[in-house]
Amino acid sequence: MHSPTDDGVTAEDLGRVLFIGIGGVGMSGLARLYATRGLPVSGSELHDWPSLPELAALGATVHREHVPSNLDGVDTVVRSSAHPDSHLEIAEARRRGIRVYHRSEALAAAMTGRRSVVIAGTHGKTTTTAMTTEILEGCGLDPSYVNGGEASVSGSSGRHGTGDVMVIEADEHDRTFLRYRPHIAIITNIDADHLNNYGDIDNLEAGFAEFGRATDADGVVIVCADDERARRVGETLRAEGREVATYGTAADADLRIDKVHSTSDGVSYHATYGDAQLGEFFVPVPGAHLGLNSAAAVLAALRLGLEADRIRTALAAFSGVRRRFELRGTVGGVRVYDEYAYHPTAMKAALSTLSGIREGGRLIVVFQPYRAYRTRDLRAEIAEALAIADQAVVMEVFGPGEDIPVSEGGIALHAAVALPEEDKVFVPDWNDVPGEVAARARPGDLVVTMGAPPLSLMPPEILAALGGPSTT
Repeated sequence: MHSPTDDGVTAEDLGRVLFIGIGGVGMSGLARLYATRGLPVSGSELHDWPSLPELAALGATVHREHVPSNLDGVDTVVRSSAHPDSHLEIAEARRRGIRVYHRSEALAAAMTGRRSVVIAGTHGKTTTTAMTTEILEGCGLDPSYVNGGEASVSGSSGRHGTGDVMVIEADEHDRTFLRYRPHIAIITNIDADHLNNYGDIDNLEAGFAEFGRATDADGVVIVCADDERARRVGETLRAEGREVATYGTAADADLRIDKVHSTSDGVSYHATYGDAQLGEFFVPVPGAHLGLNSAAAVLAALRLGLEADRIRTALAAFSGVRRRFELRGTVGGVRVYDEYAYHPTAMKAALSTLSGIREGGRLIVVFQPYRAYRTRDLRAEIAEALAIADQAVVMEVFGPGEDIPVSEGGIALHAAVALPEEDKVFVPDWNDVPGEVAARARPGDLVVTMGAPPLSLMPPEILAALGGPSTT
């Protein structure tokens, strides 16, 4: 796949940029990177995303409708895969002869001339990207970054830094991660997802191998030794002569972690790098799988030449990522969390961790499935994950542009969840969800909203229905 980096195109070469859908997490992070780099930024957005006021404060012009005049004076239009060629602004740009780039191409242009740490994987890449970024910041490197989620403290998913290192989250779903040329490539895991684009998991695995092959000749591919397919990709790339480093609990991992202990305060583990005993590391976020993600970030930092003691200190100050075990408030003894997981593997890990910190109350999950094809193909696995909770409120599938047959949507998923009928319910109307949760919850319970991106807007409504104001 051709990339702007093949031609040495930089962000500055794109001139005045219009970002379509500028408020969404993925696009807003890239727009923020461009704006903080001092480049002229504008965008169009119909939804009231929280990122819009900050983008405007950074000098971005935000248009609240899609009209031809948005393109006046624009040199480049940046789109995502969600925007079809028929989109008004894309069609108008092409009519005017204005350059149209995919988001990944604009990101690749911003990476030109920098040592990039590119994090990919079916699960954990957003958190791993955030951990890597905060470790490098804590060690004084001042990296640029673009992430698929917002840091809990900064509230930002992208920023231009003065250092020569750039950290980005790479998306495999539409193969756009093949546009990047990493200095360090990280593969956290490879699990069955996006098979509508790949056909089967073997082709998905081959895609990750191709991603690894794009790494700089003097760079390194970091893979999880605990994940069978990621490990196999690493072995293939090593046999081809590429530098590969591994992490995990496996005895032969280059960075080996053991004595992993997770509590409601976070996860700790002992790390060994080669023959060197690095001592204990702590991540202030619960979940053994997050300890594994942090090991990837630690290994990347070590490969960049940073000292273990400084890495340890920076990791211990990790602020977390919004929508990853994010406590949104407590009302009447009911804690309300928000969690992005929508693939069954990530859902099981998240719900198991939340179940472990519910402190005697019940775990109530509010789940909005993400994409019709995933809900159909992984229905049994998603239902199995939801059954970890004590009660499940299932919403209709969020699938922009998709036709959702009744037999493949939320009502079918609800029926598949192995919970007693009184402990599960299908609620297709967004406005009915807060009241349903309030009717079910009682003091001591833990509620988690989980799934598609718009669900991040639900917790305040649930807290209000519980009788807010909330406390965190």
